[in-house]
Amino acid sequence: MGGMVSAAIERWHQLLHARDADGLDGLIADDCVFQSPAVHTPQVGKELTLRYLRAAMTVLATPDFRYVEQWIGERSAVLEFELTIDGIHINGVDIIHWNDDQRITGFRVMVRPIKGLQTLMPAMAAVLAAQQ
Repeated sequence: MGGMVSAAIERWHQLLHARDADGLDGLIADDCVFQSPAVHTPQVGKELTLRYLRAAMTVLATPDFRYVEQWIGERSAVLEFELTIDGIHINGVDIIHWNDDQRITGFRVMVRPIKGLQTLMPAMAAVLAAQQ
């Protein structure tokens, strides 16, 4: 699956597999920027990024969620995922950047098809609202 190994990406996989939302705190950089397919503006800072990633961990925790491919560069990676929610097949990518300390500085999510995004948006909104 990919050439070089990245400690940041390995840690991301471990946390996601374990559904360890608390462990994310040590992986996300203070100046991280999160970009959601559902929100127009970038979410800047560790706290906002953690809110979205924790919500995503909850929503995407379906039995069939899986990464199907990944492409890893020197400071960034693209991880393609698939899952099904309410019978709707969702395909997307996480575009992740990290710094010298192997902390994530950028996390951008892209989702297709539009029906998949329309299925994800209310589910994410509900979890985010419950976090408040």
